[in-house]
Formats: sequence, C-alpha cells, structure tokens
Amino acid sequence: MKQTGNTSRLFDFLERLAANNSREWFAENKAEYLSLRDEWLGDVQRLINALAVYEPALAHVQAKDCAYRIYRDTRFSADKTPLKTYFSALISPTGRHSERAAYYLHMGVDECALYGGVWCPDSKTLKKLRKAIVDNIEEFRGIVEDKEVVRLFPGWWGRALKTAPKGYDRDHPDIEFLRLTEYGKCHNLDREFFDAPDWPEKAAAIMAVLKPMCDFLNYSIDEEI
Repeated sequence: MKQTGNTSRLFDFLERLAANNSREWFAENKAEYLSLRDEWLGDVQRLINALAVYEPALAHVQAKDCAYRIYRDTRFSADKTPLKTYFSALISPTGRHSERAAYYLHMGVDECALYGGVWCPDSKTLKKLRKAIVDNIEEFRGIVEDKEVVRLFPGWWGRALKTAPKGYDRDHPDIEFLRLTEYGKCHNLDREFFDAPDWPEKAAAIMAVLKPMCDFLNYSIDEEI
C-alpha cells in the first residue's frame, strides 16, 4: 500500500469527478481512482496508527475497514448522481460500522474536516447520553469547554431539537446539551493542510483532543441503567 503526503492529485480527481459524475466517466477513469485510493488508504493507516498512541483500542484497526465506498446510495434520494465527490473514513475499534463515539475524516470537493463524537444514536442511546450528561454535568462541561476543545472544535455539529426533549423542561440549565440529538464536533480544514507530508500525524493530534469527550460518551453508552 503506497503512502504519500501529497494529495493534490486526489483533489484534482475529485474535481473532475464532480464535473463528470456518471458511471461511464468513472469506468473510464477507474484505474486512476484505484491508484489514488490505494495511496489514500496508506495515509489513513498512518492516521489510525498515530491515533492509536492516544487510543490503544485502535491498534489493530485497518484502513480498509474504516473507509467508505465511493458509490452513493441513491434509493431514497432526489439526487441520483451515482458517486460521492469525497473520500471518507470512520475510525473506531470496529471500523466504519460503529454505534459508539468515533472519529471521522472527510476529504472532498466542498468540505475537508475532522470530526469526533456520536452520530444518529437510537432513542435508547440518546436517552442514556442525556441522563449521563445531566448526572455528571460538571465533568461533561469540563471536558467540552476545555480551552483546546473550544479552540479546535468550536460549537456542536449535528442535529438539535427546537424545543426541550420529552422529560426535560425547556428552561433546564443544561438545555443547550439536552436539545442535541447528536453529539459531534467538527474541525474544518483547508485543502492545503493535506499538502504536508505528515498530515496524518497532525490530524491525529487534532482528533486526540476529543478523546476525553469520546470516552465520556462511550462510557455512558456502555453503562447499565
């Protein structure tokens, strides 16, 4: 598996894909795609290995198990373009299949970012997370309001209710957290970030800032109530 810190060819390919988003064009350029994906997987593996220094549970994880496919699921979408215009990977001990807090890399035409947290939890999990936050609010605030977290991951990313969830008053002192239906944070990046040969290691250092939050969320998910 090749490794490279220069991703300009990857973004050039994604730009051309965005302008020619069809299965026919992709078939004609699939050899280039496979070469770029192989190089990118090498970089993702470096990212995982660097993250494993902070999160030992990732030590065995392989990049190929974290990477998402480029084909879009168009069954329930009005947008029928067949291909994604980005490369992405969800990094967790179980690869891209995880219902727990994890890390996510997104490199695309319209967005480049690093994420961490829990997305689309089911109602039972969301209920547990809200209870854990309320019961341990000082600890949770200390984690998410840490200076480095605020500097690198300002605000929350994800969906939120317009009002209070069932069982909580809209004037609850922690309503800002209780209204969230996902607990995720995002660090936006410019494409130039990926020009650095050591971008995977730099990305891991940024993502690692969210480890205390992910630990809190995962402990809360696993806790019996």
